[in-house]
Amino acid sequence: MTHNDSDTHHNHNQCIKTALATAESLCAAQGQRLTKVRRRALELIWESHRPLGAYQLLAKLAEEGFNSAPPTVYRALDFLLTAGLIHKVESMNAYLGCAHADKVHKGYFLICDQCHNVMEFDYQDIHSALREKAALQGFELRSETIELTGLCARCRSESTTGAQI
Repeated sequence: MTHNDSDTHHNHNQCIKTALATAESLCAAQGQRLTKVRRRALELIWESHRPLGAYQLLAKLAEEGFNSAPPTVYRALDFLLTAGLIHKVESMNAYLGCAHADKVHKGYFLICDQCHNVMEFDYQDIHSALREKAALQGFELRSETIELTGLCARCRSESTTGAQI
């Protein structure tokens, strides 16, 4: 799972450094370049561990003097998605840094309805079961999106504490 913002001992800078090191390594292995725009987009996506929309990213890049034309941002996002460095949270139309970019996997997400924190979890047995069930129906599975909504532990705790007052 990705880290939760409520973790007071969490170091975002270390996450960003790790994500960038992984990105550099993966790009080198794939013969790709991690351009300045791609690199900065990845850093911005990792800054808060919360999904970031394309237009939010566009605005932040523009503030920093990058070419902020939508096609530039979408090309950077497409590159990061294809490289497996980020995930798209479909229900939010936003992007989240991949906590497991160094291995091939499917990302599944727990989305808090209250604070909108998104946590990635990686369960290959879910992916295998879905592929198996689809194959039994003669269906070729090409894409899957699993996003579970509810309340995270922090929000559940806050609502319980608030109810007791």
